[in-house]
Amino acid sequence: MGEKFFLYDDTVDTKTRFVSFMGESSRFDLAIVKSDRYYGKSLVLDIQGNRFAIIGSDDLDEPGYLEHAYQLSEEDAAELRSFLYEVV
Repeated sequence: MGEKFFLYDDTVDTKTRFVSFMGESSRFDLAIVKSDRYYGKSLVLDIQGNRFAIIGSDDLDEPGYLEHAYQLSEEDAAELRSFLYEVV
């Protein structure tokens, strides 16, 4: 086997919030990771759906972003968006 060529290999301090809440029709189990990476955006992991996205407030304003990233209906995405506006 040859040598590995790393593009980067950093260790950073993070702040992680685990939150679970019920919307009108769905349950959300999330891990929200904040660090100095990603230009101030948060890494939001949907634990049950096994999906994640790097999200800032500008992404929440992007039509269809949450629906696509987390494979959600418009109704479920609206509930998630409402919560994420408070935390990202």
